Amino acid sequence: MSLAAEAVSLLAGGDPETWGVVALTLKVAASGLLVGLSLGVPAGALLALARFPGRRLLLGIASAGMGLPPVLAGLLVALLLWRSGPLGGLELIYTPTAMVLAQALIATPIVVSLTAAGLQQLGEEMPAQLRSLGATRWQLAWLLLREARLPLVAAAMAAGGRLLAEVGAAMMVGGNIKGETRILTTAMVMEVRQGHFALALAMGFTLLLLALVVNGALTWIQQRRAA
Repeated sequence: MSLAAEAVSLLAGGDPETWGVVALTLKVAASGLLVGLSLGVPAGALLALARFPGRRLLLGIASAGMGLPPVLAGLLVALLLWRSGPLGGLELIYTPTAMVLAQALIATPIVVSLTAAGLQQLGEEMPAQLRSLGATRWQLAWLLLREARLPLVAAAMAAGGRLLAEVGAAMMVGGNIKGETRILTTAMVMEVRQGHFALALAMGFTLLLLALVVNGALTWIQQRRAA
């Protein structure tokens, strides 16, 4: 039996441990994305619409942060959560919560940069018109975000895809503990090291399917709103 056929057979068997890993993968990635969107969208809107000293520098930092190496994000979170770190008393290291924090750190710069870019593409005329109609600062931000909803969906797609494929940060702050912090990418690394190539390939197929489903759904939403 070929590796591909064996991988498909393993998936069809519905191994509870494998599907537990899939469930945790989705939970961690979705939570990290939600935190990233919650922080990144308001920050991106502020950088796009407000005028204050240092704004261009912050935009540059956000753009550079899109290329933040995941392993560095994991290291930064680990330093905060380690027993001797400032948040060590919370005992979050090697937990799913630590993985969510690391993934949020990866997602936030992506969301900030793409949100700011999407709002800046609207130009100066629309904000001026809305202000002339009496829109408050919060109403202005809300209306412009609605107008820039397609770039926001693109930001969610980019960040979500990055989080699903991330391995370095998850390994560093999660530890790849069986039944607790093991997700698809870290499990694949472990299975390959142990020579279980069929199982690693099965997990790879699952990861690819998840990415296709998530990005397909977001693309459908994007195209529907564009119509």
